[in-house]
Amino acid sequence: MGFIFSKSMNENMKNQQEFMLTNAQLQLERQLTLQNEMRERQMAMQVAWSREFLKYFGTFYGITTISLTTGAIKQKKPAFLIPIFPLSFIFIYQYDLGYGTLLQRMKGEAEDILETEKSKLQLPKGMITFESLEKARREQSKFFMDK
Repeated sequence: MGFIFSKSMNENMKNQQEFMLTNAQLQLERQLTLQNEMRERQMAMQVAWSREFLKYFGTFYGITTISLTTGAIKQKKPAFLIPIFPLSFIFIYQYDLGYGTLLQRMKGEAEDILETEKSKLQLPKGMITFESLEKARREQSKFFMDK
């Protein structure tokens, strides 16, 4: 009788462990999906910000370029055209970020860094562990206890 009861308990425990494992896997998948969704939204906001900035900066760039060109022609001073050069770089960068392929090129470069330059990504003192967090927490609580 005890053997049958023990066998039933072991089977229930095994079923419970399988359920917990499945539940943990599902929770992890949901967390990963949520993190990816948040990352995509942040990237979309960055691109949208860049496009909005480009509208204002494009207007400023156009007015400035026309004004400086007109001033250079009327005053016969080509030095008025010098500020157009750095402003052009800013304009082109913002256009590339908002409408061009800058994000794809950055993604490719990031993937290359992850594959070939792993040592540049390491944290000082290595990966954070539970023990190091607990040690820091204890030291901090001692600091507040001493005051």
